Amino acid sequence: MKILTINFVTCAVKSCKVSTRSFPLHVQDAELEQLDIEYNPTFIRNILPRVDWEALKVTAAELGFSTLPSSKPFENISSPSEAPTEGDVREPSPQTPAEGNSADSDQEEKTLQDLHRLLLETQVIEGKLVCGNCGHEYRIKEGIANFLLPNHLV
Repeated sequence: MKILTINFVTCAVKSCKVSTRSFPLHVQDAELEQLDIEYNPTFIRNILPRVDWEALKVTAAELGFSTLPSSKPFENISSPSEAPTEGDVREPSPQTPAEGNSADSDQEEKTLQDLHRLLLETQVIEGKLVCGNCGHEYRIKEGIANFLLPNHLV
């Protein structure tokens, strides 16, 4: 299960639907695998507005990733109203030397690479996702989380 996917799931227990503590699900006993996926900065820029940054910081800290910035990068595209719609692809705007300096551009590129590594290349192979509200555990086996609930929790 990719870290990007974990950022979009919440507890399925009915009593947790109204609780803010049911998101994000907390990763425990995780066995991680690093995949080699082609670097795609355009995809990272386009998905970033949809990522819950505070939840991602929690997940990253639980997994030992300490390179995330404290605030969401590229704030100019962070609001949902400015998020690209289906079929809309935002290409990074080209910078001429007069428009930006090399240090900012290098830092932006490093941030994009770090996000790519965390969101797309890092996968939880074995472990569990735990709800912060009810404590229900969703097992992850062979990279697939089991979100089926027992009858008494539906």
